[in-house]
Amino acid sequence: MTVLRLIYLILTIIGTFVPLYFLFSWYGEDSFSIANMLSAWTANGASKALTSDLLISAAALYVFAITESIARRRYLPLLAIPATFLIGLSCGLPLYLFLRSKPLD
Repeated sequence: MTVLRLIYLILTIIGTFVPLYFLFSWYGEDSFSIANMLSAWTANGASKALTSDLLISAAALYVFAITESIARRRYLPLLAIPATFLIGLSCGLPLYLFLRSKPLD
């Protein structure tokens, strides 16, 4: 494994557990509620900016991952799409880069 792939893998692991830690901590305080989460995402201008930034970036990753996977005929990197949807861009993007950077056969 190259150093670059190792960095992507480490970032994937960090990008999985750090956001989940804060999310589950928040759930512990406010209990799980989609309405509360949407309210927090739009609580002020700063949170709206961050939310829109992440949603637009995730959409760009989806489009790029799908078109690249079709062009290269390598579909394993598409695992980044559910990872981004379920965990976040901090997991999905480095996961995509890790899987995409595997040497071609």
